[in-house]
Amino acid sequence: MDKKILNDYIDACRLIKETEADICRLKKKRKTVIQTNVKGSNPRFPYQEQHFRVQGTAFTYQDDGNLRLEEKLLEQRKENAEKIKRQVEEWMLTIPIRMQRIIRYKIFEEMTWEQTAVKIGRKATGDSVRMEFERFMRDL
Repeated sequence: MDKKILNDYIDACRLIKETEADICRLKKKRKTVIQTNVKGSNPRFPYQEQHFRVQGTAFTYQDDGNLRLEEKLLEQRKENAEKIKRQVEEWMLTIPIRMQRIIRYKIFEEMTWEQTAVKIGRKATGDSVRMEFERFMRDL
């Protein structure tokens, strides 16, 4: 595991949220129903005027196929991002708790080294936390 995968974790989490929003947008688009009223009459005498309600989607069968394909691709993208997220979370369980906290504050929550040191407590300084992190990553 390296620092790049930690940055990928952040991107994976954001990508999951964005992809879920895109999937919702596609589902709403597919459920969009257009409705209108038309009037007509009997073809034979007496010609009585009648009103009909017509409804349907505004896109063709091919458009529907394209929407389904796009939704499938989005699901795959989300699945891949979730896989990266799971890998990092499993790895995080194998490292010391102190390092888990440092990584969570510095990498995932994007705090400065000084802010991370304050969260860690125990008279930690920004430089000491940074050096501890760098040593840990170098020894992987």
